[in-house]
Amino acid sequence: MKILAVIIICLIIIGAVIIAMKSGSGQQQEQYLRIHIRANSNEAGDQSVKYKVKEKIVEYMSPKLDNVTSKKEAMKILNANLDGMKKVADKTLVENGYTYTANVKLRSEEFPVRTYGDLTLDSGVYDALIIELGSGTGDNWWCVVFPPLCFVGEESEDEDFEYKSFFKDVYDKFAQR
Repeated sequence: MKILAVIIICLIIIGAVIIAMKSGSGQQQEQYLRIHIRANSNEAGDQSVKYKVKEKIVEYMSPKLDNVTSKKEAMKILNANLDGMKKVADKTLVENGYTYTANVKLRSEEFPVRTYGDLTLDSGVYDALIIELGSGTGDNWWCVVFPPLCFVGEESEDEDFEYKSFFKDVYDKFAQR
C-alpha cells in the first residue's frame, strides 16, 4: 500500500512538472528578444557578407545595449535605432560590392525550435529584430538580443551564459531513472 502511494505521488509530481514545462514555453517567448539576419541567398558571397553585416550591427548596437536590464528597454533602444542599423547594413553591403539594400524591422514572428549553445528556444511567436539583406531568402544568422547573448560588452564576451530551468532539472532527474 505504501509503495502504491509513493508511485501515485511520483506520477503526480512528474505530471505537474511536465505541465509546468509546457506552460513555461509561452513564458519563454515573452522573455526573449531575438535577432535574425537573413542573407540575400545561399550563394557563398551573400552568406559571407551576412556575417560582415552581423559584425557591424553587433559593433554598432553593443554599446547601446550594454546596460539593458529588460526586454522592454531593449526593444525601445532597437526601435530608436532601426534607421541607424539600416545605414550600417547598407554601408557594409556597398563596401563589399553589393547593390541590394537591407530592410530592418522589429516585429513578432513565428520561429522554429533553435539552439544556441546549451540554450534551446521552443518554437513559437517571438519578438525579433529582423534584418533582411536583399531578398532575405538565404540562410540566416540568429541570436538573442535579450537576455544578452550576442550584444554583450567586451568584458562579458568570455563569460559563459548558462540558463537553467528548475522544472526541466526535476524532469531530467526523473526521466533518467
